[in-house]
Amino acid sequence: MKKILLIIVFALIAFSCSEQPTADKQENKQEEAIAKQQGCLEESTDIEYPCKNVELVSRVSANDLLGDRLNDIWGWTDPQTGKEYALVALTDRVTFVDISTPSDPAVVGTLPESVDGSSTSSVAFHDDNEAENKSAWRDLKVYQNHAYIVSDGQPHGLQVFDLTRLRGISNPPKTFSEDLHYTDFGNAHNIAINKESGFAYVVGSDRFGGGLYMLDLSTPKDPQLVGHHQDQTVGTTSPGYVHDTQCVMYDGPDTDYAGQELCFNASESHFMISDVSDKQAPVTVAKSTYPGNEYAHQGWLTEDQRYFLLDDELDEYRNNIVTQTYIWDLQDLDNPKLIGTYESAQTSIDHNQYVKGDMTYQANYTAGLRILSLSNVGDGKLKEVAYFDTYPAGDGPNFDGAWSNYPFFESGLVIVSDVSNGLFVLDPKL
Repeated sequence: MKKILLIIVFALIAFSCSEQPTADKQENKQEEAIAKQQGCLEESTDIEYPCKNVELVSRVSANDLLGDRLNDIWGWTDPQTGKEYALVALTDRVTFVDISTPSDPAVVGTLPESVDGSSTSSVAFHDDNEAENKSAWRDLKVYQNHAYIVSDGQPHGLQVFDLTRLRGISNPPKTFSEDLHYTDFGNAHNIAINKESGFAYVVGSDRFGGGLYMLDLSTPKDPQLVGHHQDQTVGTTSPGYVHDTQCVMYDGPDTDYAGQELCFNASESHFMISDVSDKQAPVTVAKSTYPGNEYAHQGWLTEDQRYFLLDDELDEYRNNIVTQTYIWDLQDLDNPKLIGTYESAQTSIDHNQYVKGDMTYQANYTAGLRILSLSNVGDGKLKEVAYFDTYPAGDGPNFDGAWSNYPFFESGLVIVSDVSNGLFVLDPKL
């Protein structure tokens, strides 16, 4: 009897050992299935985009946007109809896309660029193909249902376009012309608008060293120059150059500046804060650089205006490091303190980021859209909680992929402009 029991035990052990590889294979298959679920498949093209906690709703190619390469993006919600629109900048135009049915975006029309033939640009074309007269840099913002559009590398000036003209378009897409072409400056890299004050701030232009060029938008179709700020101790392109800015009516923790209009500037060599309350006599509040500075590019305040998140466009590219986000504590505006540097797992170049609620939404070129939690920002820490890689070809430090994003729609949708792959309509699940 004992011999029989021993034989049965050995047989069971042998059977168990023989089944173990199969069990391991099943477990591996389960892990592979879970990994595949992290990808978002575009069925029409069979392209799979790496993603986490973000769903792909739809995509519009550059060709369908009536252009060849994308750059900046912004959004507009029609106050009359409630429709949400993506305003997509391309090398030679801005194209307007109705995303009120997110799964089926509709190209409504396009606004080709207008170049001032009487003006000359102070900088060379940024586009490799100068013969086509197209710039890789275009930027736009919205105020009082009007889009304000600038372009770099050419004497473009400022286009003003009334967005209510997008209503009721028959036989789309329609080719529009601007309502106003403002030509007091030629090229400009960017434009910011403080909706609370009604002032626009053009930066990186061929006026005032590329510093803050201030426009009063009280009459939306008739912007008026009211002042400028040029701090000649910052910048590398020219003394005083500002690459990007966010301007707000200050309501943060430093009571010395309560109610003042402040601009938080990425000025190539420095992070700089400007007080622009008096447009005729603006002043520098503070300026600071940081270890590893290559090109202070863009940043955004947390909603309580206590912290500022800054990206440097060239540190990854030049220093062979992972993507960095520099976290500044602005408890004392006269003395901003760098309290931490978030390091991602990618080596992509960071570009534009915007804060909504307790998240920052980063467009990091070849790594796509990365969404980071601000729950521990006071400790100088960020945490990635979601992503959608619009550029699955790779994550290296190359100037391709996600240029920018707009996360401010009430619907919760996020739109992303990818240089090569077009407009993405995404739905974060946070």
